[in-house]
Amino acid sequence: MSFTVIIPARLGSRRLPGKPLLEIGGLPMVQHTWQRAQESNAKRVVVATDDPRIIDSVESFGGEAVLTSWSHQSGTDRLHEAAGILGLDESELVVNLQADEPLLPAVAIGQVAENLEANSRAGIATLCEIISSTHELEDPNVVKVVRDTNGFALYFSRSTIPHGASVQARNCFRHIGLYAYRVSVLNQFVSWPLAELEELENLEQLRALSQGVRIHVGISNTHIPAGIDTEADLEAVRHFLRAE
Repeated sequence: MSFTVIIPARLGSRRLPGKPLLEIGGLPMVQHTWQRAQESNAKRVVVATDDPRIIDSVESFGGEAVLTSWSHQSGTDRLHEAAGILGLDESELVVNLQADEPLLPAVAIGQVAENLEANSRAGIATLCEIISSTHELEDPNVVKVVRDTNGFALYFSRSTIPHGASVQARNCFRHIGLYAYRVSVLNQFVSWPLAELEELENLEQLRALSQGVRIHVGISNTHIPAGIDTEADLEAVRHFLRAE
């Protein structure tokens, strides 16, 4: 199996300015994420950014980076431009790994790529895990997903789905924002208009579902730690790595 990991890394985060370059254990955040990708079986790992300072940082630790437009509205748009810069063929697979996921296990990166390759009917693959707390179940910032019997997504929502889901029944899944795309689907995705459901839920993957793209949702083989969105998240990761 062959796949490329692209790490979109935007410098201008509203909640945590300069996020990809913030220090964690003496290294910039983006380097931790790059190292996780390097530990997977990816043939190539590339950081796609909008700022030369990130390019300089990545190249200083021996990584590969490409400069993309500052005007992209999403990481998927940046991923698409980077795939074009790299000359990836439409038949290839690309994994979108966000730069603010420095603890994401390499095994999950491999799993999502393997799941896409193994499911020829899917244009996109992603992961989920069982929700184990009532707080997560009710939190609109925790995206939920329901799947069919073959592991394909039926719907994603910020609401609790399915109706009557409970922690005790272990019948509600948290979506993990790690994606593998067929480059052919990625090229189509950026040309589609925003879907009504996408706008209502503020969930980009609903654009693909609305266009009839099959999304395979595998249950992760390992626990996925939270990413970094806030200063508190950053301090929690720093504390975790110090303890390690």
